[in-house]
Amino acid sequence: MPWRAILIIVSALCLLAAPFAAGWVQSFLVLAIAKGLAVLGIVVLLQAGQVSFGHAIFFAIGAYATAFISRAMAGGELVSLLIVSALIAGLVGLVIGLFVVRYRYIFFSMLNLAFSMVFYSILEKFFHLTGGSDGIRVLRPSVLGVVLERESFERLLYVVTILCAIGFGLLVDRYLKSPLGQALRAIKSNETRLEYIGVSARRVLLVAYVVSAVLCSLGGVITALAQGLATPEYAFWIRSGEFVFIAILGGASHVAGAFVGALAFEGIRNFAAILFADGWQMVLGLMLIGVVLFASEGIAGLWVKLTAKTAAQKSEAAQ
Repeated sequence: MPWRAILIIVSALCLLAAPFAAGWVQSFLVLAIAKGLAVLGIVVLLQAGQVSFGHAIFFAIGAYATAFISRAMAGGELVSLLIVSALIAGLVGLVIGLFVVRYRYIFFSMLNLAFSMVFYSILEKFFHLTGGSDGIRVLRPSVLGVVLERESFERLLYVVTILCAIGFGLLVDRYLKSPLGQALRAIKSNETRLEYIGVSARRVLLVAYVVSAVLCSLGGVITALAQGLATPEYAFWIRSGEFVFIAILGGASHVAGAFVGALAFEGIRNFAAILFADGWQMVLGLMLIGVVLFASEGIAGLWVKLTAKTAAQKSEAAQ
């Protein structure tokens, strides 16, 4: 059995058992993995060499779509909330993407940031519709028509979050290995040559942009359901910066890097805050500097290198 399959199975079993070992682990992992889903969208765009400092807009769209639907439908249905919110974010991503995919590098980054901040301002100013800075309460949805108690719902949400992470992680991995994914990487290396062979770089990047928007929105939906609240802070530029930070920390070249980075980021932020009060940013900053200087492919990339080296040494010893 390939080591990736073993890793997925072991990780899934450990994560599924975690809530029964300690209650706080459940909420921690739900929020961290939800953020990992959003970062997975950033990882997709980074394959093309494009950095978005405004993808929190889709994180917020997912959260607010969930809030509005749950309020209109007295909670709604969990699966329906995930699907409909993702579709809404995908449509918005398609509209915004038609503009931003015309640009590259700093212009791509800043244009995304501009859209995100406009949306943040709308959420802040339209108080009667969005609740302003207080946000909107997200009602607990039913599951297959059954209204669960809080503890049961949180446990189910935890399992759904893990399944989403594994499922979408595998789908994105397949996508990046497909011809469309290879064309996405070609934008980074030689976009002109890609156009010469008859492939539209804008179309390839637009597909990736919509995919990244859907992934970010799923992170927002799960976060809103876990916290029971959707606030404008979800769309703020600092949230977008966190996603980019996590992608670099975990490893932008690997799908697993999104989740590894998110777990590391949330773990350090929570535990360092206890030990160093307001100094947790310094700890994260030092860690990022170390990753950039000594492990440029991130934590996941370092793990892949170490396992490959170990496998090579065992092969040489066997011979």
